[in-house]
Amino acid sequence: QVQLVESGGGLVQAGGSLRLSCAASGRTFNGYAMGWFRQAPGKEREFVATINWSYGSTYYGDSVKGRFTITRDTAKNTLYLQMNSLKSEDTAVYYCAARRGPRATDTSDYGYWGQGTQVTVSS
Repeated sequence: QVQLVESGGGLVQAGGSLRLSCAASGRTFNGYAMGWFRQAPGKEREFVATINWSYGSTYYGDSVKGRFTITRDTAKNTLYLQMNSLKSEDTAVYYCAARRGPRATDTSDYGYWGQGTQVTVSS
């Protein structure tokens, strides 16, 4: 059974940085893609970034391109999201997700989800 556990959220000032982690367990993830999504109060869950677990190729949502970086450590089975130049509009609960197959940007493409971690950016 795949389990995903996020950590690293918190309160940060605008312009600051934060790194989220997602510990993945339950199987090997070759052939999988991992993603980060976020959901602000009253809004739909939004795609942030995705990575091919085996090859490390990445893709980003327009709102975070150039500020966020998704990486993975295959030895530790951990996914990361480095967030720089944070803005108040980045405030949301951040979720990591996993799917068997290529990178994807739609929430319905992912079958495994973590419980989420809160990120709050104060202006």
